[in-house]
Amino acid sequence: MVKSVFRDVMLEYSKQVVSLGEFLFELLSEALGLNPNHLKDIDCSKGLRMLCHYYPPCPQPDLTLGASKHSDSSFLTVLLSNQIEGLQVLREGYWPKFSLCMQFITNDKFISSEHRVLANRATGARVSVACFTTGIRPNPRIYGPIRELVSEDNPPKYREITVKEFAAHRSAKRHDGTSDLLHFKI
Repeated sequence: MVKSVFRDVMLEYSKQVVSLGEFLFELLSEALGLNPNHLKDIDCSKGLRMLCHYYPPCPQPDLTLGASKHSDSSFLTVLLSNQIEGLQVLREGYWPKFSLCMQFITNDKFISSEHRVLANRATGARVSVACFTTGIRPNPRIYGPIRELVSEDNPPKYREITVKEFAAHRSAKRHDGTSDLLHFKI
């Protein structure tokens, strides 16, 4: 019974996240000066991967780290989290408390944020659900900086690749604290 209730809730939640993601891709397309459907038309909103994280309270949080510094390998990440602090986003060399591929296809017009998760001393566990738009896998489409965003004054900063090539590189590299995109820089 519990499994079916959880399944139904997660299926409905994933539908809502897809709808939100499509809306956000329209806004992002417009912010780039493109047709509102541009990012959807190149399959950025296709594919959804959902990860549920459980970080129990830690009596000595200064001795461990929940997840090391990294940026997500998705076109867009939507995060649902309870009220327990832990997520930090690197901003101007600091890790303030709060909440990649987009960097690649926008030729650095949008920058992927590096972030990490700290262990917490709270009395309750930190729970989060991260939803990533991943592109279709397998996907033969070749991605690179969007042609409308490059020019003689702003040449492509990354070579063209497939989602499969990006995923293989990320899997081999793991979270080593460096950007996944460095490997694809021109």
